[in-house]
Amino acid sequence: MTSFCRSAAVGAVLILAGAGIAFAQNAPPHPAMTPAQMQQMPLHPMPMGGHPGIGSATTVPTSPGQDAFGAIQEIVGILDADPKTDWSKVDLEALRQHLIDMNEVTLRADQAPKTIDGGLQIAVTGSGRTLVAIQRMIPEWAQMANGLNDWSAKVAPLPNGELMTVTATNPKEIAHIRGLGFIGLLASGSWHQPHHLMMAKGEMPIH
Repeated sequence: MTSFCRSAAVGAVLILAGAGIAFAQNAPPHPAMTPAQMQQMPLHPMPMGGHPGIGSATTVPTSPGQDAFGAIQEIVGILDADPKTDWSKVDLEALRQHLIDMNEVTLRADQAPKTIDGGLQIAVTGSGRTLVAIQRMIPEWAQMANGLNDWSAKVAPLPNGELMTVTATNPKEIAHIRGLGFIGLLASGSWHQPHHLMMAKGEMPIH
């Protein structure tokens, strides 16, 4: 047999073998298979990429995706769970505006601290929507914080903001005040979250 004939014969054998393998892979289960064997066969093809389970959700996401939205969502859950909620007084828009104020003061306000006898004085300034937030939040904060840890908290208006003055007589609290600084002082106390709930319920005047 010539080399050409031998090559042709080998090629034909390989083609027939490949066709047989393809047929075997795609053929339906053999009738002689037992029910147990048939149950072990996969019902669905492997997902793209060869990784089973990709695209199947096994848990439900819990993150609200945005902090203010999450805070309001928490309040809504509390209101829904309370049979005594008076929905005619609920004001979630007031809470939303307050959260906008918090965002402006926390992230956009300028603050210039100055060490004074007994504590700290901070000029909190800004413009536009930030100034509005400062003028609403800082006096309200001083009213709530005055007396906390025996602090004296006062504010005075500035042309572009508010002047915070926080002092104490206890040397330990003086160091505490100075260590906290602007944002630490605003975050002190345990009234803020209950304050949000009262605001949402319409149980307190808004600024």
